[in-house]
Amino acid sequence: MGEVSMLPVVECFYSLQGEGFHAGWPAFFIRLAGCRNACSFCDTKESWQEEGFPRYSPEELTGKVLESGATACVITGGEPMLHDLTSLCACLKKAGISLWLETSGSEPLSGQWDWICLSPKKGIPVHPDYYAQASELKIVVESPEDFGFAQMQAGKMREECLCFLQSEWSVSSSLLSAIIDYVLAHPRWKLSLQTHKFLNVR
Repeated sequence: MGEVSMLPVVECFYSLQGEGFHAGWPAFFIRLAGCRNACSFCDTKESWQEEGFPRYSPEELTGKVLESGATACVITGGEPMLHDLTSLCACLKKAGISLWLETSGSEPLSGQWDWICLSPKKGIPVHPDYYAQASELKIVVESPEDFGFAQMQAGKMREECLCFLQSEWSVSSSLLSAIIDYVLAHPRWKLSLQTHKFLNVR
Protein backbone atom coordinates (compact mmCIF):
# COMPACT_ATOMS: atom_id res chain seq x y z
CA MET A 1 0.00 0.00 0.00
CA GLY A 2 1.29 3.48 -0.85
CA GLU A 3 2.68 5.92 1.68
CA VAL A 4 -0.40 8.10 1.31
CA SER A 5 -2.43 5.54 3.28
CA MET A 6 0.04 5.23 6.15
CA LEU A 7 -1.28 6.92 9.29
CA PRO A 8 0.79 8.41 12.15
CA VAL A 9 -0.32 6.79 15.41
CA VAL A 10 0.38 8.31 18.84
CA GLU A 11 -1.02 5.30 20.65
CA CYS A 12 -3.57 2.53 20.33
CA PHE A 13 -5.08 0.49 23.12
CA TYR A 14 -8.18 -1.39 24.27
CA SER A 15 -10.09 0.21 27.14
CA LEU A 16 -13.41 1.71 28.20
CA GLN A 17 -14.83 4.81 26.58
CA GLY A 18 -14.79 7.36 29.38
CA GLU A 19 -16.94 10.18 28.01
CA GLY A 20 -20.21 11.05 26.35
CA PHE A 21 -22.90 8.67 25.14
CA HIS A 22 -20.71 5.57 25.01
CA ALA A 23 -19.18 6.02 28.47
CA GLY A 24 -18.49 2.60 29.98
CA TRP A 25 -18.51 0.77 26.63
CA PRO A 26 -15.38 -1.24 25.67
CA ALA A 27 -13.61 0.01 22.56
CA PHE A 28 -10.25 -0.02 20.84
CA PHE A 29 -8.75 3.47 20.65
CA ILE A 30 -6.57 4.72 17.80
CA ARG A 31 -5.10 8.16 18.52
CA LEU A 32 -3.77 9.77 15.35
CA ALA A 33 -1.08 12.45 15.38
CA GLY A 34 -1.54 15.98 14.11
CA CYS A 35 -3.71 18.91 15.22
CA ARG A 36 -3.88 22.60 14.29
CA ASN A 37 -6.30 23.68 17.02
CA ALA A 38 -3.90 23.91 20.00
CA CYS A 39 -6.62 24.01 22.67
CA SER A 40 -5.35 25.18 26.06
CA PHE A 41 -7.21 22.41 27.92
CA CYS A 42 -5.99 19.59 25.65
CA ASP A 43 -4.76 16.61 27.70
CA THR A 44 -2.88 15.05 24.76
CA LYS A 45 -0.67 17.91 23.58
CA GLU A 46 1.92 15.34 22.52
CA SER A 47 -0.42 14.46 19.65
CA TRP A 48 -0.26 17.89 17.99
CA GLN A 49 2.80 17.16 15.84
CA GLU A 50 2.79 14.35 13.26
CA GLU A 51 6.54 13.86 13.25
CA GLY A 52 8.17 11.19 15.35
CA PHE A 53 5.29 8.72 15.50
CA PRO A 54 5.17 5.30 13.81
CA ARG A 55 2.98 4.98 10.73
CA TYR A 56 0.66 2.07 10.10
CA SER A 57 -1.45 0.95 7.17
CA PRO A 58 -5.23 0.49 7.50
CA GLU A 59 -4.68 -3.28 7.35
CA GLU A 60 -2.15 -3.19 10.18
CA LEU A 61 -4.44 -1.12 12.38
CA THR A 62 -7.40 -3.38 11.62
CA GLY A 63 -5.28 -6.34 12.69
CA LYS A 64 -4.56 -4.65 16.04
CA VAL A 65 -8.27 -4.04 16.61
CA LEU A 66 -9.19 -7.64 15.80
CA GLU A 67 -6.39 -8.98 17.97
CA SER A 68 -7.79 -7.06 20.96
CA GLY A 69 -11.22 -8.67 20.61
CA ALA A 70 -12.93 -5.26 20.42
CA THR A 71 -16.16 -4.82 18.48
CA ALA A 72 -15.95 -1.01 18.37
CA CYS A 73 -13.11 1.36 17.51
CA VAL A 74 -12.73 5.02 18.49
CA ILE A 75 -10.65 7.15 16.13
CA THR A 76 -9.40 10.23 17.94
CA GLY A 77 -6.43 12.57 18.06
CA GLY A 78 -5.05 15.15 17.79
CA GLU A 79 -7.49 15.97 15.03
CA PRO A 80 -8.06 12.71 13.14
CA MET A 81 -9.70 14.40 10.16
CA LEU A 82 -6.36 15.86 9.13
CA HIS A 83 -6.02 12.45 7.48
CA ASP A 84 -8.12 10.80 4.80
CA LEU A 85 -9.66 7.91 6.73
CA THR A 86 -11.63 6.40 3.85
CA SER A 87 -9.37 3.34 3.57
CA LEU A 88 -9.13 2.79 7.33
CA CYS A 89 -12.91 2.92 7.71
CA ALA A 90 -13.39 0.52 4.80
CA CYS A 91 -10.98 -2.02 6.33
CA LEU A 92 -12.53 -1.83 9.77
CA LYS A 93 -16.10 -2.00 8.46
CA LYS A 94 -15.22 -5.03 6.35
CA ALA A 95 -14.01 -6.67 9.57
CA GLY A 96 -17.34 -5.94 11.28
CA ILE A 97 -16.07 -3.21 13.61
CA SER A 98 -18.31 -0.33 14.69
CA LEU A 99 -16.61 3.03 14.06
CA TRP A 100 -16.82 6.00 16.41
CA LEU A 101 -15.17 9.30 15.48
CA GLU A 102 -14.13 12.06 17.88
CA THR A 103 -13.44 15.35 16.07
CA SER A 104 -13.50 19.11 16.43
CA GLY A 105 -15.01 19.36 12.96
CA SER A 106 -12.22 21.70 11.84
CA GLU A 107 -11.23 19.54 8.86
CA PRO A 108 -13.27 17.98 6.01
CA LEU A 109 -15.07 14.75 6.86
CA SER A 110 -13.87 11.48 5.33
CA GLY A 111 -14.77 7.84 5.89
CA GLN A 112 -18.00 6.10 6.87
CA TRP A 113 -18.93 6.26 10.55
CA ASP A 114 -21.47 4.65 12.86
CA TRP A 115 -21.14 7.47 15.41
CA ILE A 116 -19.66 10.95 15.15
CA CYS A 117 -18.91 12.91 18.31
CA LEU A 118 -18.44 16.56 17.37
CA SER A 119 -16.56 18.67 19.91
CA PRO A 120 -16.17 22.13 18.34
CA LYS A 121 -13.78 24.73 19.72
CA LYS A 122 -14.39 28.46 20.06
CA GLY A 123 -12.93 30.48 17.20
CA ILE A 124 -12.45 27.44 14.95
CA PRO A 125 -15.04 27.06 12.14
CA VAL A 126 -16.85 23.73 11.78
CA HIS A 127 -17.37 22.21 8.35
CA PRO A 128 -21.16 22.12 7.65
CA ASP A 129 -21.17 18.35 7.00
CA TYR A 130 -20.72 17.70 10.72
CA TYR A 131 -23.85 19.56 11.73
CA ALA A 132 -25.88 17.32 9.42
CA GLN A 133 -24.20 14.05 10.39
CA ALA A 134 -23.01 14.25 14.01
CA SER A 135 -24.63 11.84 16.44
CA GLU A 136 -23.33 13.64 19.51
CA LEU A 137 -22.31 17.20 20.38
CA LYS A 138 -19.83 17.55 23.24
CA ILE A 139 -18.83 20.98 24.53
CA VAL A 140 -15.93 21.24 26.98
CA VAL A 141 -16.73 23.96 29.53
CA GLU A 142 -13.90 26.08 30.94
CA SER A 143 -15.94 29.07 32.09
CA PRO A 144 -19.60 30.21 32.31
CA GLU A 145 -19.13 32.06 29.01
CA ASP A 146 -18.98 28.67 27.29
CA PHE A 147 -22.71 28.08 27.86
CA GLY A 148 -23.53 30.64 25.16
CA PHE A 149 -21.17 28.94 22.73
CA ALA A 150 -22.77 25.60 23.59
CA GLN A 151 -26.28 26.88 22.83
CA MET A 152 -25.12 28.39 19.54
CA GLN A 153 -23.63 25.06 18.47
CA ALA A 154 -26.67 23.08 19.63
CA GLY A 155 -28.88 25.31 17.49
CA LYS A 156 -27.02 24.12 14.39
CA MET A 157 -27.37 20.40 15.13
CA ARG A 158 -30.09 18.11 13.85
CA GLU A 159 -32.86 17.48 16.35
CA GLU A 160 -31.87 13.88 17.15
CA CYS A 161 -28.27 14.78 17.98
CA LEU A 162 -27.43 14.19 21.66
CA CYS A 163 -25.91 17.18 23.46
CA PHE A 164 -23.36 16.90 26.29
CA LEU A 165 -21.61 19.44 28.48
CA GLN A 166 -18.30 18.25 29.87
CA SER A 167 -16.24 20.09 32.45
CA GLU A 168 -12.58 20.66 31.76
CA TRP A 169 -10.77 18.29 34.13
CA SER A 170 -9.31 20.94 36.43
CA VAL A 171 -12.36 23.19 36.81
CA SER A 172 -13.46 24.44 40.21
CA SER A 173 -16.30 22.80 42.10
CA SER A 174 -18.31 26.01 41.68
CA LEU A 175 -18.07 25.78 37.88
CA LEU A 176 -19.01 22.11 37.97
CA SER A 177 -22.05 23.08 40.04
CA ALA A 178 -22.88 25.73 37.44
CA ILE A 179 -22.70 23.10 34.70
CA ILE A 180 -25.05 20.82 36.63
CA ASP A 181 -27.46 23.72 37.20
CA TYR A 182 -27.35 24.55 33.49
CA VAL A 183 -28.17 20.98 32.52
CA LEU A 184 -31.07 20.94 34.97
CA ALA A 185 -32.42 24.17 33.46
CA HIS A 186 -31.84 23.08 29.84
CA PRO A 187 -33.00 19.45 29.51
CA ARG A 188 -31.63 18.98 25.99
CA TRP A 189 -28.19 18.82 27.58
CA LYS A 190 -26.66 15.93 29.52
CA LEU A 191 -23.60 15.94 31.76
CA SER A 192 -20.51 14.12 30.49
CA LEU A 193 -17.77 13.19 32.94
CA GLN A 194 -14.29 11.91 32.15
CA THR A 195 -14.96 8.69 34.02
CA HIS A 196 -11.74 7.06 32.83
CA LYS A 197 -9.79 9.64 34.87
CA PHE A 198 -11.83 8.92 38.00
CA LEU A 199 -11.27 5.19 37.46
CA ASN A 200 -7.60 5.66 36.55
CA VAL A 201 -7.92 3.64 33.37
CA ARG A 202 -6.29 4.52 30.09
